[in-house]
Parts: sequence; structure tokens; C-alpha cells
Amino acid sequence: MADLQALLAALDVFTRAPDKASLEKANAWLQDFQHSSEAWTTCNLILQSPEAPPAAKLFAAQTFRTKVTYDLAQVDPAQLFGLRDTIIAALEHFQDGPRAIILQLSLALSGLALQLPAWTNAVEGLIERYGQNPSMVPVLLQFLTVLPEELYSNTKIPVTDQEYSERSAQLLSSCSKQVLEVLSMYLQAPGVTHAIQGQVFACLRSWLTAGEMAAMDVADSPIFDFCFQALGSEQLFDAAVNVVCDLIHETQEIDDNMPVIERIVPRVVALKPVLETAEDDPEKMRGYARIFSEAGETYRILILQHTETFFPIVEAIGLCSAYHDLDIVPITFTFWMRLAQSIGKRASVPPLFHDAYKALMTVMIGHLHFPLESAALSGQELDNFRSFRHVMGDTLKDCCYVLGTEQCLLETLQLVQEALAKGPAAPWQTIEAPLFAMRSMGAEVNAKDEHAVPLILQLIPTLPTHTRVRYAALLIISRYTEWINAHPDYIGAALQYISAGFEDTDQDVIGAAGQALKYLCQDCKQHLVPFLPNLHTFTTNVGAKLAQEDRVVVYEAIAYVISAMPMDQAAQSLKAFASDILAAVFTIASKPTPATKRELQEVGNGLANLEVMLHVVGSFGEQLPPACQGTCQEAWTVFDAFLAKYGSDYESAEHVTRVLRHGLNLFGNVVLSIAPAILGRMSTSFEATGLSCYLWIAGKVHSRFGNEENLLLRASVKDVYERSTQKLLSLLQEKSAASLPDVLEDYIRLLLNMVEFAPDIFFESSAFPAAFHISLAALTLIQSDTIFASLDLFRMILTHDCLGPSGATPPPPKFPVYANAIHQAIDKEGFEFVSLLLAGLVGDFPEETASAIVTLFRVLAGLWANQLQKWLSVILQRLPPTSVPEDAKARFMQDLDSAISAKQYDKVKYAVLGIHRASRKARDRRRVVAMD
Repeated sequence: MADLQALLAALDVFTRAPDKASLEKANAWLQDFQHSSEAWTTCNLILQSPEAPPAAKLFAAQTFRTKVTYDLAQVDPAQLFGLRDTIIAALEHFQDGPRAIILQLSLALSGLALQLPAWTNAVEGLIERYGQNPSMVPVLLQFLTVLPEELYSNTKIPVTDQEYSERSAQLLSSCSKQVLEVLSMYLQAPGVTHAIQGQVFACLRSWLTAGEMAAMDVADSPIFDFCFQALGSEQLFDAAVNVVCDLIHETQEIDDNMPVIERIVPRVVALKPVLETAEDDPEKMRGYARIFSEAGETYRILILQHTETFFPIVEAIGLCSAYHDLDIVPITFTFWMRLAQSIGKRASVPPLFHDAYKALMTVMIGHLHFPLESAALSGQELDNFRSFRHVMGDTLKDCCYVLGTEQCLLETLQLVQEALAKGPAAPWQTIEAPLFAMRSMGAEVNAKDEHAVPLILQLIPTLPTHTRVRYAALLIISRYTEWINAHPDYIGAALQYISAGFEDTDQDVIGAAGQALKYLCQDCKQHLVPFLPNLHTFTTNVGAKLAQEDRVVVYEAIAYVISAMPMDQAAQSLKAFASDILAAVFTIASKPTPATKRELQEVGNGLANLEVMLHVVGSFGEQLPPACQGTCQEAWTVFDAFLAKYGSDYESAEHVTRVLRHGLNLFGNVVLSIAPAILGRMSTSFEATGLSCYLWIAGKVHSRFGNEENLLLRASVKDVYERSTQKLLSLLQEKSAASLPDVLEDYIRLLLNMVEFAPDIFFESSAFPAAFHISLAALTLIQSDTIFASLDLFRMILTHDCLGPSGATPPPPKFPVYANAIHQAIDKEGFEFVSLLLAGLVGDFPEETASAIVTLFRVLAGLWANQLQKWLSVILQRLPPTSVPEDAKARFMQDLDSAISAKQYDKVKYAVLGIHRASRKARDRRRVVAMD
């Protein structure tokens, strides 16, 4: 009874509003309780106790389900039938509810039935026992409903594939006709309630979707007619819609199910007139839209083959697509897409389908209209509507696929022209909606089109200047830039319209102008080279007036044009733009008084513009053009002076180092002459600020020139290594590792370069022990990239050739020094290292780290066997049994000892993977939350 009282006390915590720690403590206790063998008896007592609170009874039922899934081995095989009878007795006790308890007990009984093959008549026996007992019918239906679902979805039940196959056949396949008979009986029973009929439908769905009940069998039963009749019932409508949709879906193997389809289709077609009467009831329309769309998707091949019989389904779906409620309309979209794909494979489009898609296009454009009243939509509603317009745009593409893009564009263009013909009285929505449609259809435009697109682009300059209209027109240009590239005569007019967009006061319009310019420059870059001087002037005159997010898009656009120029000309142009930006940086760096926050922000914006240009232009190759000769040193002089003064400003440091990263790619080997200076600045800047970007660039420079035998460079590398290590030691004394994830990741990547390119500096330096210690801290983080990098570093250290067996040829003279450094580090940090590896393996490390951990344990077992066994005897005791069960710990240690004793270190893999699997299973179980 002590367990019972403790359980009730833990559950009581959730009825109050305690602090987070109390909740976590109570939840952990409940989960531990669920693991225990005493839980079986305690939960049974709670279910039988009249005084137990409802929450306790629900928890007890949940625990039965959990333990049947995970802990059935705790029960003596001779007592399994007793357990079955206990669960059945509980179901009888709770026959009047609550439903949540009946559900959990039914799930438990289903899981037990799967694992108890000696229970040969589980389904038949329960039907015989309760089928004629009205008070137990709801319980029986609940069990029959969850049985297929539990067998198909609960993959945690420990049975083999063969056991599952044999048992599921006994429980489901061999019983499906009997279940169908029972369901039919209940539907026709005198005085049957809507609640029971709803349960019958739910049960039927469960068996249908599991594939355990054939559509033909259902069609031959009284249930078939009742499913369609129930659509006329307010209480059963939703349940009937679900069953009808599932029944249609289960006939998707057309050839095998034609007799059933021949009975379904007339029933579905007969529902079409009901759409008129249901127009004022959105929920009814939603249900009918689901039925018609399911029928259309499933029978689309028959629709094309037997159009006269099946086309009313298409017409009904068209009515649903035209419905005013935009939550219902998208139910039909998948049908239109799949039908369009099927039609597209034919040589010609039948007239009926041509007209259907033409009507659909008109309907979609109608739905695209913004409300005439500007305040008709709230903020969130407006966002949702804008998102939904893009979904409708995909359906317009389906129309293009069937009707042809040219026809769709011309008819949409006509809608714009008709609206313009009405003059200023025309609402902007009547112009904007067709423009949006043309933008969506632009994805289907043929670059060789000579009819529709020219008319559209000629129309754009004549459109009203309303912000929404201009916004839509600019985005049409951005979508049609590939066509413009094939017709360069239109570039001038497009540029003029885009330039006017930048002068608008609406930020959305300016942003659209930026997008249009970017795609125009990207797709038409060869043709835009002559316009580059104009673009340079534009950035000088207009660029300063733009928001930074728009300005950076303009610079990106210009960079695309530069990338299309001959190399010497491109270098000159890039230098011209870069010089303007660097001049602003130099001005701030040379200023005798400290720069203001605004000035630093402007410098950062300029560097962001330069960064995007360098990213697009990329590299000029091995041989730099003449215009770039000397530029590398000049640029570094500016950046060095700026960092010396403002390197402690986070945003400024980030901007400069990102530009340096692209400059490294642009200038290539020319950077070698200033690499020591760059490393020196990165070293002193990191030491002064602790900002990770400096380590990042130091690592990139070392990675690029690591193979160079340059004494000055190697001295700079050693300086960065030792000073950054000392700085990180200091930071970790002040802050937690969790607060320094970026710094630790960039430091680890710097060390990876050290092991690869400068092992003598790495291992021989007095910083190595500290570097090893710092790298352990990275294993405590949750960032996956940092964990992977850290494990790679330790793998490279512990598998270094200096630790390998001596061969016929003597090892390099420094190898003993390296090996001694590694041995000293492991001797000092080994316990913590192994603790972190094991904690991560059974804890939060990503799944993909298991192979690296196997490698590390294999090396440790081979070189530090005695220490490893000693460390693990303590470490394993510290791991909570909820993370790794005690038997899994013992098995791990036994397998490891066996591998070490036999000197078969490859078998360490099985020990590590075994405890890993056991921990994952325990974790999966703990995800079954004790309290919902």
C-alpha cells in the first residue's frame, strides 16, 4: 500500500499548479513506477477502488497499456490468462465509461492478444461473450476498433515478423467477415442509438483502412446502403462521410473492384443535386467536397475512359471548387492536379474537360480577389489568404497544362483589359487578381512564345500606379525574365519600370522591384553588361534611399551582370563597386573620434553588399586579372585598421570576417603573403573579444595554406593555437560551455586543421593538454555539428599513426613525442572522456555518432584496457536505470570484458551498439508520457 499512497501523492501534484521542478520530479517518479513489476498489482487495485480519483484510474489504465507493450516479460507465462481476465474484468467494470479508460484498456487487451497466441479465439470469444449484451456493446466496438490500429501502428510490441504475421492473420484476416456481420447486426438492431451507429462506422473504417475488410464484402452487406443513407442524418453525417471516402479509396485497384465501383458511382452521382441545398452549410459542403474529390481522384482513369457516366463527378467537384468558403475549396485541388496529369498524356483534350478547366481558371481568378473592403480581413486572416493564393496559383498551372499556357495568359489578359476599360471606377482588385494569376502561370511560359507574353509586357507600363497593382506587375517581370532573356528588346522597358518601382514609397513595392532587378540581372546578365554604368549610378543616387534589405538585393543583381563580363572587365567593375564600400570603411577607421552606432551600421551594410557581390562573382581562377593585382594588400590594410579600432563590435566583426572569407576565395594564393598578418590580427582580436568569427577565419586561412612550408605562417598558426586555447580556458572559467557553442565549434574546427596540417605544433605545444580538456567541454553541448566535429577530433587524435604498432621501418622521430602527449592526456582526462562518450551515446548524441564512438571505444580498449574497465565500473553505476536498464549495463560490461580478454577489439562494437540500442528502447518508452 506504500506504493499506492506514493502513486496517489505523485498524481496529486498534477491537480495543483506547482513549480516546474515539482512537476518534473512527479513525472519522473511516475515513469519509474511504470517500469516496476509492482505496477501491475498497484494499478489493478486503483481500478477496483471506488475511492481512487479519476486521474489515478486513467493513469492505471494507461500503465496497463504501457506495460503490456514493454514489460509483459515481467509476468509469469502461467499468469498471462489471468492478466487477460483482469483487463476484461476492468472493461466490464468501466462499461459506462469514462471512454478514455475504456480506450486504454482496449489497447492493452489488443497488445496482449498479439503476444498471447494461446488465446486462439480472442475476437470470436469476445464477440460471443458480449455481442448480445447491450450494456457491453460500446466496449466491444471500442476493442474491435482499436485492434487493427494497435496491431498496425504499435511497432514497440516485441514480436518477431513471423509471430506478427501469424498472429495478425488469426486476429484480423480470419475474423473480418464475422466482424462485418456483427457491425451489420448492430446497425439494424431495434432501438439502436446514433452513438452506437457512430461507433460502428468508426470500427468499419478501422478494418477498411487496415486492409482487413474487402470493399466487395462491405458492398454485399446492409452497411453499404446505410452509409449513403446516413449522409442525410445530422448526427451521423461526418462519420458517414469518413466511411464513404474510405470505401471509395479502398477500390483504387480498379480492375479488381469494378462490381463495387458500379454500385458506388451512381450513389455518388446522386449526391450532386444535394450541393444546392447544402450551400448554406459549410460543414455539409466540406463533407460532400471530400466525397466527390475522393471519387474523382480514385476514378480519374474511368472518368477519361467513360466520360458520359463519370463526368457528373467532375461537374460536382467544379461546384465545390467554386464555393465561397476558401477553407473548403483546396479539398478539390489534388483532383484537378492528377486529372491534368492524366489528360496531359493524351494527344488531345476532350471538349468537356477543356471547358471544365476553363471554368476552373475563371473560378480560381475569382477566388484570388482581395476583399473590396480593406478591413475585411484581420492580420492573420490576410496572411493566410496571401499564402492560399500561392496554392491556388498551383491549380492555375494545372489549367495551363490542360488548356495551354498561351490561351490561359490571353484570357487572363483580357480580364485585365476589361477592368482597365472601366477607367478609374474599376476596383484595383479586379486588376490585381488577374495579374497575380499571370505571375503564377509564368512558371509555365515558353521562352519562344510570341503572342501572349509580348502583350502582357506591353500592358505593364500602362497599368495604374496603385501599390498592389504595381507590386503584382513587378513580380510578373521577375517571373518572366527567362523569356525576356530570349527577347532582349524588352530589357529597356523592364528596367525603366523596375527603376520607377524603387521610387515608390511602399516598402513592398520596393522589395518587389529588388526581386525583379535580381532575376532580370541573373537571367539576362549577358545583355545587361552595357547597362552596368547606369546601375553603378543607380546605387550611388538611389541606393542610399533604400532599406538595407532592398539595397543588398540590388548589389546581388549587379554582381550577376559582372559575373557575365570578360575577366579583365569584370575585375575593373568589381573593383569600382568595392572601392566605394572600402572607402567608407577607411573613413570610419581613420576618423579621430569614435564612430557612432549609426556609422558602424552603415559600414556593416556596405560590407554586407560587398559580401553578396563576392559570393556571386566567386573566383577569377589561378591568375588574377591586372585590376586585382595589389588590391588584396590594399583591402587588408583597410580591414586591419578597422578591426584594430572596432573589432570588439560584434556586428562589425561578423561583417568583416564574412568578407574576408569570400576574399580568400577571390584572391586565392595571393593571400599567402598577408596570411601571417591575418592570423595575427585574428589571434589578438579573439584574445581581446572572445568572438568566434575570429577563430572561424583563422581556421579558414590555415585550411587554405596548411600545406605551405612558410616559417612565418607556421609561427602565426602556433600563436593562434596557443593564445586561443588560453583565452578559451579563461572563458570557460567564467561561463558555461552551453553559453559558448559557436566559439567551441570554431575552436574545434581550428584544432582539426592543426591535427591534419600541423601535428607537430598541435601535439608538442604546451597548449595540447588544455586543448584536449576544452574539447571535452564541446561534448556537453546539444548542437549536433559541434558534437560531430568534436568526435572527429578525438578520433583523429586516438587513431593517429603515432599510437600504432611499430612496423619494420622506424617511425618518424617525433611520433614518440606525439604518443606521449596523447597518453598523458588520456591518463589525466580519460575518466571524464569516457563518461561523456557514454552519457552522449545513451543520451542526446545524434544517432549517427554511434560509429565514431565505437571507434573510440575500440582504441581505448586496445591501448587503455585496464583503465577503461576501471573507469566503466564507476561510470555505469552513475547512469540512471531509466536511461539504461541494469541488465543492459551488465551485458555491456560483460561483452566489453570478453572482447578485451580475447584481444578481439573489433567485438567492442557489439558491446557499444548493444547498450546504445537498449538506451534507445528505454528512451522510446519514456516518451510515453506518464501524464497526458
